[in-house]
Amino acid sequence: MKIKGIIVVLAVAVLAVAYFFNPLSPKKEIKLVTAEDTLSLTLPEPQLLYGIAIDSFDVFEGKVKWSQNLSEILSTFDISNEAIYAVANASKGVFDVRKLKAGYPYTVVHERNENKTARQLVFEPDATEYVVFNLVDSIYVKRVKREIISEEKTIATTITSSVYEAIVAEGASPLLVSKLVDIFAWQVDFFRIQKGDEIKVIFEEKRVGDEVVGIGKIKGAYFKHWKKEYYAVNYDQGKKVDYFDENGNSLRKTFLRAPLDFTRISSRYSPKRFHPVLKRYKAHLGTDYAAPTGTEIRTVGDGVVLEARYGKYNGNFVKIKHNSNYTTQYLHMSKIAKGIRPGVEVKQGQAIGYVGSTGLANGPHLCFRFWKNGRQVDALEVELPPSEPIDAEHMKDYLHTKNVIVNKLRKIRKKGEKSVLAQIPVH
Repeated sequence: MKIKGIIVVLAVAVLAVAYFFNPLSPKKEIKLVTAEDTLSLTLPEPQLLYGIAIDSFDVFEGKVKWSQNLSEILSTFDISNEAIYAVANASKGVFDVRKLKAGYPYTVVHERNENKTARQLVFEPDATEYVVFNLVDSIYVKRVKREIISEEKTIATTITSSVYEAIVAEGASPLLVSKLVDIFAWQVDFFRIQKGDEIKVIFEEKRVGDEVVGIGKIKGAYFKHWKKEYYAVNYDQGKKVDYFDENGNSLRKTFLRAPLDFTRISSRYSPKRFHPVLKRYKAHLGTDYAAPTGTEIRTVGDGVVLEARYGKYNGNFVKIKHNSNYTTQYLHMSKIAKGIRPGVEVKQGQAIGYVGSTGLANGPHLCFRFWKNGRQVDALEVELPPSEPIDAEHMKDYLHTKNVIVNKLRKIRKKGEKSVLAQIPVH
């Protein structure tokens, strides 16, 4: 009997093992629940703002009021004068708290107590960074840079009203407009933009999250203006990055086309014009640009300041000698820019003053005068001397780069445009 019993037990064991290891038999997955699994099920992800856990605290968002300073903001949130002094010291070299302006946004993370005691104060100078003032445990101030993503973009558009509206209508940032104006400032008369003018651009767009924070390098651009085509190719020949045309000539001239960003020409150079203040005909040997008071005025070229003063008829004005052949003058300024005085060297595009109506003027505008070889001439008609072209050493490489960029520009399609222009041959 004992032997039979042993045989039965062994048989059952064999069947059980066979069943367990049979690939056709159903199996149940056994999962061990660990302490970490339990914690992951019960603890939610912390809510972060500027890298600060705010689950157990409240957040106040405000804007700096007129004449409000750091001390006034922090004292509202139960921070002692001693702590405020320590915070101000800690901010030196990181963030200048003396430059807080009315309307400047800030965020306070504070306790949920009666005094709303602040734990952190955050200022956001711009979309690319923020500054954290830590007010608990150890006091410190740190500046945090956000990740900036750069992405290549292209647009193609036809102007129906203005360059600004055409660019923005394509979903591009208004920041791109000023970049294009700077590039084509010598070729395109932005005061006489025509309906039907065309633009194509290859550019780098900088973003933080979904927000556009800047425009990087413009790799290439095309502008068709008054039926004439202009190309701009970004190229560095070892001196500095600049823009060149199809033949390797610099788009940059010795002088800017205008001393203001595109506004409106209210009166052109004329040997005989009816003066709006004197009420009689006299020569107007300048170009008037109507613009709001305070608009920045830029020198059209490198040079040395000859005069920077007030005159009875000219109002506040600046006169600049560029070289032995060319001199320019800028009249009726509301004020002359800081540091602009006789003998000071200025660079092309540098701010030298601001639009106003001082002197003999009936409204805010800039009267711009241009001398060539000692004689006043029409600034809009004078032929501007070119800057340095691509040198022989870099010409072959430039032509290759140019063809790549121009072919890419030609392939960019406008909305509703189906055809693609053929490539140009590589020289």
